[in-house]
Amino acid sequence: MTHPERVAGHGGEPTVSVARMFYDRVAGSPDAEAYRFPRFERWESVTWAQAGEVVTSLAAGLLAVGITHEDRVAIASSTRIEWIYADLAIACAGGATTTIYPTANPEDVGLILADSAARVAFAEDDAQVARLRALRPQLPALELVVTFDGESDGDWVLSLDDLRARGDRRLAEHPQAVDDAVAAIRPEHLATLIYTSGTTGRPKGVELLHSSWTYIGAGAEQLGILSRDDLQYLWLPMSHSFGKMLMAVQLQIGFPTAVDGRMDRIVPNLAEVRPTFMAGPPRIFEKVHGRVVQTVEEGSRVKGALFAWAFRVGARVAQTELQGRPLGRLTRAQHALADRLVLAKVRDRLGGRIRFLVSGSAALSPDVAQWFRAAGLPILEGYGLTETSAGACITRPEDLVYGRVGRPIDGTEVRIAPDGEILLRGPSVMRGYHGLPEETDEVLDADGWLATGDVGEIDEAGRVRITDRKKDLIKTSGGKYIAPQAIEVLFKAECPLASQMIVHAEGRNYATALVTLDPDALTQWASARGKPETDYARLTADPGVHEYVRTCLDRVNHRLNRWETIKDIRILDHDLSVEDGDVTPSMKVRRKAVEARYRPLLDAMYAA
Repeated sequence: MTHPERVAGHGGEPTVSVARMFYDRVAGSPDAEAYRFPRFERWESVTWAQAGEVVTSLAAGLLAVGITHEDRVAIASSTRIEWIYADLAIACAGGATTTIYPTANPEDVGLILADSAARVAFAEDDAQVARLRALRPQLPALELVVTFDGESDGDWVLSLDDLRARGDRRLAEHPQAVDDAVAAIRPEHLATLIYTSGTTGRPKGVELLHSSWTYIGAGAEQLGILSRDDLQYLWLPMSHSFGKMLMAVQLQIGFPTAVDGRMDRIVPNLAEVRPTFMAGPPRIFEKVHGRVVQTVEEGSRVKGALFAWAFRVGARVAQTELQGRPLGRLTRAQHALADRLVLAKVRDRLGGRIRFLVSGSAALSPDVAQWFRAAGLPILEGYGLTETSAGACITRPEDLVYGRVGRPIDGTEVRIAPDGEILLRGPSVMRGYHGLPEETDEVLDADGWLATGDVGEIDEAGRVRITDRKKDLIKTSGGKYIAPQAIEVLFKAECPLASQMIVHAEGRNYATALVTLDPDALTQWASARGKPETDYARLTADPGVHEYVRTCLDRVNHRLNRWETIKDIRILDHDLSVEDGDVTPSMKVRRKAVEARYRPLLDAMYAA
């Protein structure tokens, strides 16, 4: 196999700014549905024209309180329609959205607001307002807080309606105020400041321009896989670049989006909304796969055999279709039966209309991807970083190869450095890290090439394969290298009970791992065996759980090279959490922090 040094696409002509893209969409399809969102447990809908009215009032309100070009305006909220309205209003006023995870610890919130010098902050509710009020003495630049659901004090804290009222007064005096602000925005102006989730070290503010997002939108349209007839279900944190990227794609193409950030509502909402596509990190797809597989394992042997047969047929059909070969008469008949009895029921769990799913932000198990494809739910795996506006590569439906993240978006170039690191260049690449020129120079060279920190390769068709994070590669005391992420992904696909695995072997003579279990899957496991126990910590100590997990590990070890096999594990009595600093808000494991915290537990596996 040959690995070309570099591949590139051919970019189109994106519009001037996110603000212009939004108003072009409002003008182009004013009466079409734009957003759908829950209100008092019912779904409400707004057209693009109605969304335009809300955004214009809010943008004018921001102008009325003094926001101007590239002024930072923060949003601390979960994903909801008001988040989108606020973000679009900031863009249309010429400001720059600074995103804050609603679960971020106070130290990080203070760092982000101070470092960005945010002048205004949108806060979801009274709890978020209280966090900002506690930080107020150290934030002299923060002049105003606007709350979605919280109480207004008429002074430092305004309600969303208060801001709209100020905006309406501004428009009554200056009807062209927002139009003039939008016209003044240039492609090179700052649109978004997103602070990296910081798996290592202090979070850094990534500066993303209007041209970054408009390029992403144009690139998605050129792919030709989405149209205005699609319906997106959006639950991803809008504080993350992945969610922001999907906003840009929607503005460019014009499909409606159902918005609800409540993770516990994803499955029931899918049945109600019946979207045609949804994006998410691999963990979501692992949980769906694990829950279905676990349920089948706990059923009768007959149902288990039927399930296995149906998925074998589905996998055979998927492979035949990907190879462009016609299906035989017998295979078609078998597939029709398998689909009616098993596969269609899996699709119905996700609403029954999904054309494809999109996975990003971490590595997706090829086993999980193949399972979904067999069920008629192809997953298009993408690749990007916050530093590339979340977009760089994506798998095309007609060129789906498991374990690959596809070819670059038109206009993006990919190159492999001599040490295997993936380098990217294109319009989506950040301007730099906010106020950190030295750190910027470390990853972004004078020619515009971004060092991603990921290790990978490019196949003969120009598809990119990610093998691991450069800093995560492990070297054993015997000199062998281990890519931990590949093993961890494999284990989570094999073990329905798994939540996280952290492989450890640096400087050791063999590999071990820490394992955490999924609370929902663990409860289901206990219930299926007639165990009344529901306490997570006690269930993780159950001998039956340990036997099940080690059986899954044995199956994984049989697929690994000898030096990669996991010789011992410890199951933690709690899952990793953002609050404890074990994972980032985007659910990436802070490997160094976890290893430091559980050093005694790791050392115990080498005591002999």
